Formats: sequence, structure tokens, C-alpha cells
Amino acid sequence: MASENAAVSKTKASKIAEKPTLVIVESPAKAKTIEKYLGGSYIVLASMGHLIDLPKSRLGVDVEGGFAPEYLTIRGKAKLLKELQRAARKSKAVLLASDNDREGEAISFHIRGALAQKNQGLDIRRIVFNEITPQAIREAVKQPRSLDEDKVNAQKARRVLDRLVGYNLSPLLWKKVKNGLSAGRVQSVALRIICERELEVESFIPEEFWTLEADFKKGRYSLHGELVSFRDGKAESRSEAEIESIMEAIAGAPCTVGELRESERVIKPKAPFTTSKLQQTAANRLGFTSKKTMQIAQQLYEGVNIGSTRLGLITYMRTDSVRVSELALKEARAWIGEHYPAELPAEPVAYATDKKAQDAHEAIRPTTVAYTPESIKAHLTKDQQRLYGIIWERFIASQMTSAKQRSASMDVLVGDAVFRVNASRLVEKGFYKVIRLLATKEDKESTLPDTRLGEELRLEGYRPEQHFTQGPARFTDASIIKVLEEKGIGRPSTYAPIISVLLERYYVTRENKQLVPTTLGRTIHEILVGSFPDVVDAGFTAGMESMLDEVEESKSDWVAAIAGFYGPFKKRVDDIMENLQSVKGSLDEPTDSVCEKCGLPMVKKLGRFGFFLACSGFPGCKNTKSIPLARCPRPECSGEIVARRKAKGRGREFYGCSRYPDCDFITYYKPTNSYCPKCGWFLVERFDKKRGSYKACINPACDNLHRQEDEHVDVD
Repeated sequence: MASENAAVSKTKASKIAEKPTLVIVESPAKAKTIEKYLGGSYIVLASMGHLIDLPKSRLGVDVEGGFAPEYLTIRGKAKLLKELQRAARKSKAVLLASDNDREGEAISFHIRGALAQKNQGLDIRRIVFNEITPQAIREAVKQPRSLDEDKVNAQKARRVLDRLVGYNLSPLLWKKVKNGLSAGRVQSVALRIICERELEVESFIPEEFWTLEADFKKGRYSLHGELVSFRDGKAESRSEAEIESIMEAIAGAPCTVGELRESERVIKPKAPFTTSKLQQTAANRLGFTSKKTMQIAQQLYEGVNIGSTRLGLITYMRTDSVRVSELALKEARAWIGEHYPAELPAEPVAYATDKKAQDAHEAIRPTTVAYTPESIKAHLTKDQQRLYGIIWERFIASQMTSAKQRSASMDVLVGDAVFRVNASRLVEKGFYKVIRLLATKEDKESTLPDTRLGEELRLEGYRPEQHFTQGPARFTDASIIKVLEEKGIGRPSTYAPIISVLLERYYVTRENKQLVPTTLGRTIHEILVGSFPDVVDAGFTAGMESMLDEVEESKSDWVAAIAGFYGPFKKRVDDIMENLQSVKGSLDEPTDSVCEKCGLPMVKKLGRFGFFLACSGFPGCKNTKSIPLARCPRPECSGEIVARRKAKGRGREFYGCSRYPDCDFITYYKPTNSYCPKCGWFLVERFDKKRGSYKACINPACDNLHRQEDEHVDVD
């Protein structure tokens, strides 16, 4: 009998051993990569992000019962959850491998609950990793752990807090401004920052000033100097007349070499990328939006096919730390020692992580430095190659020696005027030897010829130039992320979504890569700041982020923190709902346009993607159309130019004829309300870094207000 029981137990154990281990990740791309590493005894499936969350149609938070959240299966995700439950039933164990952050921990927490409900006694544990490489994944599988309940609570607290704010402020905006609006805890603070900067931009009054440059020659050297002083005073010229008087005073005077100066400075390499620094650099160097940067970084992290190998090329891309593993440091130093031995420091270069950082993940770096950007160029898209390139360069450069720059300046004396000629060059290139994509215009080298005091130079001519003082710049993706990070608003995972939400809600538009608040955005900003100055305050929001960090570190009780906030907040909401004057309909404007369907006047209204014309007979007549911006310039056409978008509101906005497809005129430049006095075509808004915003004729054949060297305007 004992032998029979032993045989049965052995058979059961054999059957369990035959079952695979189920690994659940967030995305199919990651699943595809990891499954290649683990082999046939593992099945890797994707949850496609969150499967369980708060309900969409109601608050879903029990404010009387300790702010307990009500969790439901997300609409459309029930089938996928059942598939995971079935797969778990056929597995000997489950490893939850969602991202190693608060959201990832919450995803694993909810999946564990759903799987355990249908598979009691099943071994379900958590694994984490910072990079998707064979070694990292195999090590993670060997070291499963329990779920981090503190991290789950931090995510729960953030979700509840955001729901309480959003579900109370949004109905207020529906009642007082416009149906369909919404407000978020963090996004509203970002909107406030953008709106306040716009007020500074609008109130700034530029002042005219002039500079004077002179071109000199010595042998084969052409030298360019700027006027720095005149008659022992600063060269501050407010008008063209002042500059002309200086040129008259020094006309015919000899040009002689005055004081010569030299100095040397050490340029240290920068730390490897954090999320915010990657987004800022990609915006400034590559012209990427923060959303695009994170999408491409996700692809590089989850895995790319390199020949027959599939590999995650970078470490986890949501981090606020510059810490690097010992193994990665050794690999980087070995590569530098082989290719640039003279630039290898005696010891690894250490960088200090910001005190406010969570430091949960390493810095963003290549998983294998042997894969140089050039060596894998053929396997990546152009954008992937460029983003990977700056990550690789930044990491390798961070472990190389500093560069030394020698700067020289020469004063050229012309009568009572002093012109200064500057030059600089690297005497030791150091880390610059690996810099390609990260190179800037400032890195350009220049040298001065050998000269002696009193030596005469030949004057080639003067170049007076008019300027205007520059006011505060509008925020770009890079600069708003920098401010959010400095103020402690949001976290690495939220910077890109904050900007995306403001754009999607049409509270902000992107013009020439700058973030500009819309009329709707300004209206919401004024109501929220006037009614809830504390809630949309940067300090308050940063304090809430710190509270969430303390919850994750088991230092704070999230229920008590939210209870302290919610009581006064709800009382204020109720008071504002009762007493604030509605501005509903105040943004509507009557027009001279007549509805072609019913003959009633058309009204200018504000919609999701900007202003449009709607029939005043609504709901009896539901006719709407885009607002005409200009006359179609084609002589045979009687249409009007209107704003249009491709793919149901997604994609780049363009401007085309209202008679499309009969007339296919389009342009990507926004029409103004002005017309060219020479040819009659409309003028468009143009922008470049040198001139800023200016108007140009849309007609490429017209030479009025349109320079031939300007980029061609699309009209086909």
C-alpha cells in the first residue's frame, strides 16, 4: 500500500514538472523577446497593461469607508483576463514580470488576485529586471519574490487622489464652462505654469538695440570681432544713429592688436541619462516630442531583432537615477580601454543622484556597449538609431576623461573703439572623441593667428546689426519637463503623459515646437487658480508626490494623508459649484456666415480641436464647418482655406481648400488674415530661429514678402 501511494505521488510530481511556468509581462514585444531567452519550459504572455482599474462611469472610491477603491475588470479586457486564468491553470507556477515601478507593481497585484481566485494554491510570485537581456532575465527567474505591498499602496493612493480631484473638478467645469471638459491634479499645475509663462510673454515689451561687428584680415586668417567698448565706456547702442556716429568717429583709424588673453578650462562629461534628461536632450538635439522619445525608448528596451538575435538594447527608460551597475561599469571601461586607452580614467567616474530621486532603477544606458550605434545601424529605424546613438554616446562619454579647452581673446584697437575677437579649441579631447550626435555648435573650434602687441591688421568692413531684447521664451517639451522636475511635480513615468493630455484636451497647442495655451486652456486656468489656488499650486503637488514616496517607503499612511486633503477640498468644490458665475457660452461669437442648410446665422464655437462654425438653429439643424482662414489663391477656385487634420483628428494639422477634392490646394503653414499687396495670395505665418515669427507670401513665384531661399511652401 505504501509503495502504491509513493507511486501516485511520484506520478503527480512528474505531471507538475511537465507543466510549464507562465510568465506575464505587459507588452507583446517584451513577451516575444523574453520567450526566446527562457526556452520551452516557459510560456510568456502579455497583459497589455492594466486589466483591472477603477470604474469609468462613477467615482469608485468609498470616501466614507477609508477611501477604499472599487476595482473592476476594464471594459474590453475580460477576454484577455480569462485567457491568462486558463493559461495559469495549465502551469505549475506564475511569474509576474510587469515593469519595476508603482504601476507595474499594481498591475501584478491585480493579476495575482484574479489568477488566485480561479487557481487556489497556485504558486504566484513576482520577478523584476532592469534590462531585457538573456543574463538579466535568467537571473530574475532564479530570484522570484513577493509583491511589494508598499509600492502597491503608493499606486493605489495616487490613483485614488487623482480620481477624487478629477471627479470633483470635471463636473464643475461642465457646469461653469463647457460640457465634456476634465481636470487633473498634475496636468492642471502644468497648465498653470504654461499659462503664467504666456502672460509674461505677452506683457514683455521688446527694446531695440544695435551691435557692431568688424571683419579683419591677417594673411590667410579672417577674423570677426564685436565692438565691446567705445571711449572707455560700454558699447551699448540703442539706435542705428548711435552706431553710425561710432563708425564715423573711427573711420580711417588704424586697426592694431591690443591685449591678448589665454585661459584654460576643464569640461567634465555629463552623467548617463535619466528620463527627464533624455527627453530634454532628444527634444533639443533630435527634435523629438517627449511622447515620441518614450515610444522609441520603449521599443529599444523591449527588444529589437539584431540578425538572428533579439535583444533589449537599453535599460529601463523610466528612472530618476544616474546610478550604474558594477558590471556595466566594467564593460564600459573595458571598451574604452580597447578603443581609447588614453581617455580611460584610473578609476570609474562617479555621479551623485539627486536627493529627491527614488533611485529605484539604474540610469538609462545600453545593455551591451559592444553594440555601437554604427554597428547596428542596419537593424534599426532612423529614429531608433538616433535615440540609441545619444544614449550610447552619453553613457560611454560619462566614463571617459574630461576634456581641456583653451580659450583665447584678442582686442583690436580702432581709434577710440575696442573690438574683441574670440577663439577656442580643445587641447585634450577626452570624452569628445566619442561624441557625434550630441555635438553642439558651441563645440566648433576656432584659432587666432600668431600676433604681437601693436601689430596692424587690415580692415575688411563693418557690419551693424539691429536686434531686439528677447523676453521669456514659451515652454517647449524640453523646458517644461525641466521645470516640472525642478519643482518636484510628477515622476519619470508621467512627464510625457502630462504634456500629451494637455494637447489632447486642446488646453495647449504646439506651435513651432512651443507650448501655447488655447483660449479654452486659459479659461480653465483662470477658474482653477481663482477657485483652487492651493490644489493647482506647484508646492502642494510636489508635497503630494513626496507623500506618495513616503507611502512606498512605508513611512506614511496614505488613508490619513488623503483624508486630511479631501474634507476641505470637497467643501470648497461644493461652495464654488454653488456660487461661481458660469461662463458657459461666453466663448461663442456671432458671425456673418449663414447656414447653407437652413439659412440661420452661424455661431463661432470652441470644440475639442479649436474653433468651428455651428448653426444657431441647433439642435434642429446640426450643420457645422471649419472656420475660413483665407480665400483659396487659385484663380479658377471660389473656395476658402480651412484647417484640416488627417486620421480623425490625429496627425499634423494642415490647411486646404474647402472645395476638396475638386480643389486640392494645401499648405502646412497657417494662413493669416492678410493678403499680399503684389499678387493677392494670402500671407502665412513662418518661423525660423534667426528671424523668429514673420509673414511670407504663399505664392512661391512672388518676390514680395517671400525670399527665394525660404523653404518651399507645399501647394500640391
